[in-house]
Amino acid sequence: MGKKKQKAGAGGTPATVALTGAGTDFTVHAYEHDPAAASYGEEAAQAMGVEPERVFKTLLAEVDGALTVAIVPVAGSLDLKALAAAVGGKRAVMADPAVAERTTGYVRGGISPLGQRRRLPTVLDDSASSYGTVCVSAGRRGLEVELAPSDLASLTDAVLAPIGRA
Repeated sequence: MGKKKQKAGAGGTPATVALTGAGTDFTVHAYEHDPAAASYGEEAAQAMGVEPERVFKTLLAEVDGALTVAIVPVAGSLDLKALAAAVGGKRAVMADPAVAERTTGYVRGGISPLGQRRRLPTVLDDSASSYGTVCVSAGRRGLEVELAPSDLASLTDAVLAPIGRA
């Protein structure tokens, strides 16, 4: 993986600023976002030429009323029951998109698990550990960061659990 770091204040997003501040190796992938794309994540995978199983989407859910971040492959979907179980909860529902945007500071389709306004409980699908690197949103549509799954888990204090389904 090439090691491209962006400096804070040099056009970086909160996600890339957080990665740079932590001294984490990462690569930025930019592509032209198509507003008509049916799936932000699948668009990113195709534009970068990366298999969809290695590109992860960031979703917000409410587990027993508490906002929780779920990071799952774009090739599948989130298993809400598994997410609730992973954080010791009983019931999970998807968060309202406006609440997700307001809480994270990012727009839908560009929500990064990194550099959010406040730290939320986070669960990373355990399939991420199968890869040397994974890609997640860098904080805006058309911008992804590639990093080691162990770094992603460490920087977000994520629990690894089987929360994705094909």
